[in-house]
Amino acid sequence: MIKAVFFDIDDTLYDTSGFAKLARKAALNAMIDAGLPLSSDDAYTLLREIITEYGSNYDKHFNVLTKRVFGEEKPLLIALGMITYHNVKFALLRLFPQTKRTLIYLKQRGYVLGVISNGKTIKQWEKLIRLDLHPFFDYVITSEEAGVEKPDKRIFELALEKMGCEAEESIMIGNKFSEDIMGALNAGMSAVLVNSELKESEKEYIEKEDINLNVFSHIGELNEIL
Repeated sequence: MIKAVFFDIDDTLYDTSGFAKLARKAALNAMIDAGLPLSSDDAYTLLREIITEYGSNYDKHFNVLTKRVFGEEKPLLIALGMITYHNVKFALLRLFPQTKRTLIYLKQRGYVLGVISNGKTIKQWEKLIRLDLHPFFDYVITSEEAGVEKPDKRIFELALEKMGCEAEESIMIGNKFSEDIMGALNAGMSAVLVNSELKESEKEYIEKEDINLNVFSHIGELNEIL
């Protein structure tokens, strides 16, 4: 019997992919207007290279960008980029349809809710607070706290320990098969894939390993199984 429901945040509860590119381009345009000597396309290409190199959870992408362009960090341009990025990002922040209704339903049914997310703890709580979702969650477990990232099963085991529940009593809801689904399954939990489609290789793996996996177009369908 399921007692605990864990969620990923980005692209599971809200659409991060939809605003990230717009926010980054707006930030770069503000920096260009203030003296960054690159075209919009060249600046975006460089920023994407830096994000790939350092990871999306790194918080000094603009520092690295100015240092690569000028040979030193430019505090004014960095601050402009950061502020513009966050202003645009939070202006565009939107929950996926039925997200809050589903969380209310789960709480009313008596489930305990948690988050398992790759990233910094404060940043993940900030997202939940800005989305007005923080009251729903009992625990937020991050890779920063665990010292490992999904799909490493240790982050899932830490989450289970924090929630005081067994793996077979828990289910993970996420949009990434390799990170959310396989990580949870390897930790002995159940899992549901949302807002994502399986690749052919993933379908073949599921069939080969005889994995029971629900794939939903949005989390509003969770009431079919919970």
